[in-house]
Amino acid sequence: MSIQKIKQEINQDWLVTNESQCIPFTVVSQDFYENLQPYRLYRFLTDVEDIIWEEQDDRIRLEKICPLVRRLLNSSEWLTTFGLPDRETGWSVQMLYDEPDFALTVQTVAWLPQNISPIHNHATWGIVAIIDGEEKNTFWQRSPSFKFPDCIEKVGEQIFRAGDILCLMPDAIHHIEAIGKEPTISFNIYGITDYSQRLEFDLDLMSRRNF
Repeated sequence: MSIQKIKQEINQDWLVTNESQCIPFTVVSQDFYENLQPYRLYRFLTDVEDIIWEEQDDRIRLEKICPLVRRLLNSSEWLTTFGLPDRETGWSVQMLYDEPDFALTVQTVAWLPQNISPIHNHATWGIVAIIDGEEKNTFWQRSPSFKFPDCIEKVGEQIFRAGDILCLMPDAIHHIEAIGKEPTISFNIYGITDYSQRLEFDLDLMSRRNF
């Protein structure tokens, strides 16, 4: 299978499908919100909750929430006052909102350059907006082989820079690598995680299993 590579645009919205295909994403216009200044976090959370209740299809949810994320970041400068990554672990998470029994997790994530995440899915819809720095995403999908149904294979990669927004469907599989010379900072929002479907993949273990 050929590895997918896409020409990078400026401040582009992207969708990663359940098959881990990364494609440019055309989102729903939100002209109404252009008249609201400033766009506060509490209003953003209320608007997102309304969309979650109104729309059951995760792709439509992402289409409607993505422009709200961009609006929030454009009008809330305080979101850029993030903490730096932990020097020992190479990364850190700053929780912005996590209420029990509420269907949202909102956080900023910071990575030191050259750090790499495990290969994983999220088992829920998610949006990652790059605030600063660069990260390379590598995309994987479950092997179609009947013999090795638990294995994965690489299907694409893409570099995302400040201003890009990445929308993830629940079954999308990826890992990220912080690249460049500066820390990579992102604003992340996720729905309710189905932990029975939340997976991490060990390529070394799968390689040993195949022989």
